Amino acid sequence: MIISISVAASAIAFIVLVYYVVRVLVKGMSTLSETNKTLSEVRNAIHGLTQESTKLIQTANVITSDVKGKIRSVEPIFNSAQDVGEAIHSVTKTVKQASEAIGDVIHPTAEQDTRKPVKIKFK
Repeated sequence: MIISISVAASAIAFIVLVYYVVRVLVKGMSTLSETNKTLSEVRNAIHGLTQESTKLIQTANVITSDVKGKIRSVEPIFNSAQDVGEAIHSVTKTVKQASEAIGDVIHPTAEQDTRKPVKIKFK
């Protein structure tokens, strides 16, 4: 009789164990199903982002080449402005030197002899 009770207890324990193992497996299957669904959604989202990123990169390339072309077309204007600036600087330097020379003639320094007559020639 003890053997039959222990066999019955073992059978009941095994049935309870199988019941909980089945519940765990069912829960695991539902979790795997949700994970599979989420992965599918992520793949679709990544595919959409990849297409949008490709379009964005292509647009950026077009804009970059357009800006480069416009910079090339404006570059001669800046070079000309630099040349004009250098010419103005040269003229200003010459006028400054001339005004200093005239100032020295009109207002001689103490070292120069002020008794000599000053002759200014204009061309």
